[in-house]
Amino acid sequence: MIVVTGGCGFIGSAFVLGWLGPRAEPVLNLDLLTYAGHPGNLAPVQDDARYRFCRGDIGDAVLVGRLLAEHRPRAIVNFAAESHVDRSIADPLAFAQTNVMGTLRLLQASLDYWKSLPAAEAAGFRFVHVSTDEVFGSLAPDAPAFTEQHRYEPNSPYSASKAASDHFVRAWHHTYGLPVLITNCSNNYGPRQFPEKLIPLVIHNALREQPLPVYGDGRQVRDWLYVEDHCTALEAVLERGAVGETYNVGGRAERTNMQVVHALCAILDELRPRAGGKPHADLVTHVKDRPGHDRRYAIDDGKLATELSWKPSIGFEQGLRRTVQWYLDNGDWVESVTSGSYRQWVERQYEGLAPTA
Repeated sequence: MIVVTGGCGFIGSAFVLGWLGPRAEPVLNLDLLTYAGHPGNLAPVQDDARYRFCRGDIGDAVLVGRLLAEHRPRAIVNFAAESHVDRSIADPLAFAQTNVMGTLRLLQASLDYWKSLPAAEAAGFRFVHVSTDEVFGSLAPDAPAFTEQHRYEPNSPYSASKAASDHFVRAWHHTYGLPVLITNCSNNYGPRQFPEKLIPLVIHNALREQPLPVYGDGRQVRDWLYVEDHCTALEAVLERGAVGETYNVGGRAERTNMQVVHALCAILDELRPRAGGKPHADLVTHVKDRPGHDRRYAIDDGKLATELSWKPSIGFEQGLRRTVQWYLDNGDWVESVTSGSYRQWVERQYEGLAPTA
């Protein structure tokens, strides 16, 4: 089996669903169920004998050690992280605690487990650490895209915490021999993304006739990666990646934030017109820019394409339409994660319960 951490989050749940689709190999999902982790993301597999869930913290070394000894996974795929830049600006210490200290404790528990394995099992074990392109900092408009050799220059508390975790993962390989792989991805989008990120936020607000906030001039450029493409890249890295290597994962779809917002508005105009026929773009509202806002990210995924024969399969326009349609079809999910009822359910469901798998 494999262990996935943070598997109830946006990308983690997409990975688990994709993994269990064609495979018989079980998954153990370790997730603390913070605000962005939703067990409902994995409703299609909650009764699947191949799926097991444990509510717990990657920073709980005793729990992680017990789970690894009990389930004996051949791999760990680490998605668990605080991931929103705005939240990191408001509460940087929480990001250091989860993304740095949590990863460190997970690494140490994984190292202890790996050392205990017979030689053949140890040789096949992998620790995949899922990171972000934000660790590389900001690119000039005409600068080449980030490669794996690009210098780390994080500019936000979030990206600094992820950069630190990347460095520790690398160090655990070079110092202790732990067989790790690191991925740095561009901006993900798709179904089940918590509506604090740009695309789901715009959809959520537009459907409620609320302002569509755009930071500054809206000309910040991001490379957009459909979440299912990201997951197939991670599968390729896990199965065929070279130990100790880093792989960049991109969507080959650079767009400004304003281009993304207007594309969303056009799709919503078609699929869910406003009363009176007014365009959704009328709701666009420019707000004060985020402190230290990076102007451009772009990923060169040539290494992944050449060495592991991967490339994205979902074009941006196709993926964006799929995403909008999913949110239109799943209003109950959006309501559950924005109304407060979800958090109340989690506390009722798990109050007084020890972590179980």
